Amino acid sequence: MTPTRRANAATFVLLVVILVVLAGFAVSAYALLRATRERASAEAARAAAQQAQVQARVAESMAALEAERLREGATANTPAASTAEASAIRIGYSQCNRGEPWREQMDKDIKAHAAKHPEIQLIAKDAQNEALRQIAQVKEFVSGKVDTLIISPKDTSLTAAVAEAFESGIPVIVLDRAVEGEKYTCFIGADNRLIGAEVGKWVVKTLNGTGNVVELKGLASTIPSRDRSEPFHDALKSTGIKVLYEADMEWLSDRAREKMQAALSRNPQKGSIQLVYGANDPAAIAAYNAAKDAGRENEIIFVGVDALPHEGVEMVRRGVLAATFEYPNGADLAIETALRLKKGEAVPKKITLGTRLFTRENVDQGGTPIPAKP
Repeated sequence: MTPTRRANAATFVLLVVILVVLAGFAVSAYALLRATRERASAEAARAAAQQAQVQARVAESMAALEAERLREGATANTPAASTAEASAIRIGYSQCNRGEPWREQMDKDIKAHAAKHPEIQLIAKDAQNEALRQIAQVKEFVSGKVDTLIISPKDTSLTAAVAEAFESGIPVIVLDRAVEGEKYTCFIGADNRLIGAEVGKWVVKTLNGTGNVVELKGLASTIPSRDRSEPFHDALKSTGIKVLYEADMEWLSDRAREKMQAALSRNPQKGSIQLVYGANDPAAIAAYNAAKDAGRENEIIFVGVDALPHEGVEMVRRGVLAATFEYPNGADLAIETALRLKKGEAVPKKITLGTRLFTRENVDQGGTPIPAKP
């Protein structure tokens, strides 16, 4: 083959290779474009499905509200009923998850305080730990034109729904968990950082500034967990107290028990652990039970947070917990604030609650109050 023919053949081969590469790029680009379109279509379908769920929840809630109105209709046309209706205050109350003991107590307290005021018509809803259900409940209350909305939101995904209610002219009281922004009337909540700091002070005093501590933290992704832990650690600085084991128990008693078992296994010598701090009372109680299984409950002091009457406070009374710090739910202030708003009174944008320390020495006197910092 002559040099010219060899050059032509090489050029031809190079052109073929280039064409093959270009064809490969074209196929890849088409596949990428198609995948992008399919993802966009899937996302649109998911968004539509989510919107349909919200609409279904709203329809379900509105049907329930209409049924409630029909049940009340028998007395609605009497003069006495008309007068009472004119002076009544209709409060819509949405709880994110009544299945949690602390929130179950909040519900009981809200209803008990509302029952003290005959003019209050309380419409209580449980979102069952579903954000979409709670969003639908808020929309229902807006459509039903309640006088005031009280909401303990699941998380910040309720921000837009709360803002919508607020912008519609309905006063909104946000209870316990905050939403983003300022589109609400009043926020009422406890100060977890105050609680964490007070637990730390109590531990330093109880251990006389020296000893080994186990800390069972709440779910790491939640702000209350961080706020109950950081000030606690700050209080232990410059003391002889060491946190020799800390673990995320996710706010769950079963997980707390597992973590305490691990702490005991890593520190098998009797007397190697002086105190356990549970970020909530169920964790502290679970830790006690794990230590009891190992025959070591009498050598360890247990302290928790929440102070529910039938749980933490009762365990202090029985000697299972040495102390518990109250995490108040603000139910009484929520009802009081709703009544003030109905009268046209100004209310604070934020109300911060204090805590209360319960020990064996003061439990029968109702504990020792620790006010919120100004």
